[in-house]
Amino acid sequence: MILAYRFFINLIFVLSPIILILRFLKKKEHIVRFKEKFCFFTKKKVRGKLLWFHGASVGELQSIIPLIEKIEKNKNIKNILITTNTLSSAKVIDKLNLKKTIHQFFPIDTSYHSNKFLNYWQPSAAFFIDSEIWPNTLINLNKRRIPITLLNGRITKKTFNRWCYFPNFSNLIFKKFNYCLSSNKISSFYLKKLGVKKVKYLGNLKFSQSENEKLIKFNYLSKLIKNKKVWCASSTHHNEELLCGLAHLELKKKFKNIFTIIIPRHVERTHLIKEELEKLNLNVYTHESDLKPNKNIEVYIVDSYGKTKSIYNYCKIIFLGGSLVKHGGQNPLEATRYGCKILHGPHVENFNEIYNYLRNLKISTKVKNHSQLLIKLNKLLTQKSNSKKIQNKLNKIGDKILNDTYNEIYQFIKNEN
Repeated sequence: MILAYRFFINLIFVLSPIILILRFLKKKEHIVRFKEKFCFFTKKKVRGKLLWFHGASVGELQSIIPLIEKIEKNKNIKNILITTNTLSSAKVIDKLNLKKTIHQFFPIDTSYHSNKFLNYWQPSAAFFIDSEIWPNTLINLNKRRIPITLLNGRITKKTFNRWCYFPNFSNLIFKKFNYCLSSNKISSFYLKKLGVKKVKYLGNLKFSQSENEKLIKFNYLSKLIKNKKVWCASSTHHNEELLCGLAHLELKKKFKNIFTIIIPRHVERTHLIKEELEKLNLNVYTHESDLKPNKNIEVYIVDSYGKTKSIYNYCKIIFLGGSLVKHGGQNPLEATRYGCKILHGPHVENFNEIYNYLRNLKISTKVKNHSQLLIKLNKLLTQKSNSKKIQNKLNKIGDKILNDTYNEIYQFIKNEN
């Protein structure tokens, strides 16, 4: 199986010029820094020990930012390298005030490129975030006896079943991890079954929050929603936006000042969503529109990335999408950290443990269909907000998980080095 994987990844390398052209056209690659993915480095090699953290994109990166900030305060740790795969994640790092941390794009996972990357950076320890599993890199790290940790590790039932089709291959790969701090208990079980030697559960790092987090201010949005009943449908997928539009029309019968915000999971669908909602005779405005918003706007679509947290700061009633359709749901922790009450559909298989935990805290509520969503929205829109109480509760949980994780990692580094 490892030979088949290497054939596939080398084929991707051969096809990379075509892939890059397509990504350039979609503005998903940096015009200069894309070459880092082929080990043409744009930053100078650092001296001394280096901790390397890798996360695929913005979601994984944001989960470790509070941890990186805490590690940077440790005088014994001089150098940190973060790698990611996406341009959007690089933009997030550029905005952070990190002194010891440098960013590079993760190299294509051929054996040649991973070795070239490791020869250049020579990390003293490697941390892979969430479910980032790159076989050639893991094998080459293991050969060099560089300790490897899966941090905030997450394996869904679907992913676990896929790995089980190739038991010898999965055992070869997962036993390369020296340690795993899982994000939930079911992932701990799956990771042990797949061959990880040492697994520990401390909690999900996404509960923690950056101490230097800066929110974008939308002055015009705050004016638009003043004296209005506001709710937000976030990370929505196809068909869910239509349900939200229909919900708006029903809510309008009771709340004349209802205002709906929609943040689609894939913003490139915005024009289709706008057309769909306008067929319901709704007054729709898109965030990136050149037109000035007017007071008659009913539905506001956020059609650019990186605005979600700022929206959560304005709106405290959130329906999380990918859950009324069979997508597996979205992680609710970001919204709850801002004191939001969560509504979600029945299809949250990828985050069941988190949603169950939040339901026990009376922060999230499951709705089975559009009718139940409407009932719960009616109820929440008439209730007094308790967002500060929710925020304080989640911050305490997040701080504990962050501190426990930091202490565990620092002890692990000391023992391995």
